[in-house]
Amino acid sequence: MKKFLGLVVLALMIGVETEAKVKLPHLLGDNMVLQQNSNARLWGWADGGKTVKVTVSWSNDTYTTKADAQGKWKVSVKTPAASFTPLSITFDDGDKTTISNVLSGEVWVCAGQSNMEMPIKGFNECPVDDYNHVVADAVNSSGIRHAKIPSIMRMKPQEDAKTEWIDCNPNTVSEFSATGYFFARMVSRTLNIPVGLIEANKGGSRVESWLNEENLRKYTDESLDSLENVKKYPMDYMRPLVWGNATFHPILNYTVKGILFYQGCSNVDDHRAQYAERLSLLAKQWREQFDLGEIPFYYVEIAPFFQGDVNNTNSALLREQQYKALSLIPNSDMVCTNDAVYPSETHNIHPAQKQKVGERLAFIALNETYGMKAFRCKSPSFKSMEVKDHQVRLLFNDTYLGFTRQYGFEGFEIAGADKVFHKANQSQSQYSWFTGELSITISSDEVPNPVAVRYCFRNFQLGNVANMAGLPLIPFRTDDWD
Repeated sequence: MKKFLGLVVLALMIGVETEAKVKLPHLLGDNMVLQQNSNARLWGWADGGKTVKVTVSWSNDTYTTKADAQGKWKVSVKTPAASFTPLSITFDDGDKTTISNVLSGEVWVCAGQSNMEMPIKGFNECPVDDYNHVVADAVNSSGIRHAKIPSIMRMKPQEDAKTEWIDCNPNTVSEFSATGYFFARMVSRTLNIPVGLIEANKGGSRVESWLNEENLRKYTDESLDSLENVKKYPMDYMRPLVWGNATFHPILNYTVKGILFYQGCSNVDDHRAQYAERLSLLAKQWREQFDLGEIPFYYVEIAPFFQGDVNNTNSALLREQQYKALSLIPNSDMVCTNDAVYPSETHNIHPAQKQKVGERLAFIALNETYGMKAFRCKSPSFKSMEVKDHQVRLLFNDTYLGFTRQYGFEGFEIAGADKVFHKANQSQSQYSWFTGELSITISSDEVPNPVAVRYCFRNFQLGNVANMAGLPLIPFRTDDWD
């Protein structure tokens, strides 16, 4: 009998010790990438009041913290410069837990909707270009890792999400975000450093899906009643608040370099006029929640898509809002996608040319975040217009002193006072040696007295104007006709 009681007590003691072992969020684990040269935050749970010691393989430093009454603890550790040398971290509250194969590098968040979520293997009937070549080449991308946060909904902010860090190789690359992977591959190989991607996104989500309760109450008319939202938005991806709570909130303690964002399609006909302000609000919210300062926020213009009618302008008006957001969000930039769609993809909301998108995000980061100014990263944008002798002379920003052609420009339309747009049938670029200005002059035989110009300002309209870096002209209009 005594022997039996002793075994019971021993089992209970073992159970207590197991319960007492420090618990880490899923995002802290083997294969993770730490933000280099930072005070990276590590956090978890232990018994209330218990001391947690953290030791790291790259230094002799010991970091000590104490769990609060709810058992939560957090500590910041000084991380080394980027390297492909595997590291380890040990957490000790009396029972040690060690995570291994950790790298120090650059960490970026991949947020948004399905065009950010779209993996290298593509979606059904929506391929990504050069799939097999990308898989074969992945043998050279072992320093790239990703952690995919499950897309789930909650009415309250969640502190953890079931995920794990996966290192890149030919057997795993197919599951990586295509846009994120092509970004990471360019950054990793250019800087010769590891890159970690945290993928926190949801297909079909609106910008309101990611705003928190405070901002939704203060700046929108969205209901925060879950039953009401189920009735209002039968498609769950349209619902406000819930995706940010469960799919994004669990990553906010992680130390990251910046945010990549690709979203907008679901706002084309939903609060489109408020999109620029709400995207700016979201960038501000996430920066405050990460508490890492004004980290970069680089985002992608929605691609051409028929949206019910290729000649309508509802998508163009959303793109206009995205461009407007550049002036509202500090330390931000936008990738133009007008040329990243094939003519046959009018009805494909998930275009195949994700390499262009990811690499253009990388060009922005390499220039603006990492200071490599040799990279030309900006698309040309409309600057001003002048009407003279039935012609329209257009000036642009960020041409890098040239276009990829000198005549035969496609995508321009001209209207007179009747507000009817006609295709420009004459176009030519001109460079003034006296002023240093580069312009494009356009005209239409059907519009003798031009008043307004539009460029690719339709749901699906592909142009061919690109600057010396091969980056496409951002769609625009000079009028304000609705």
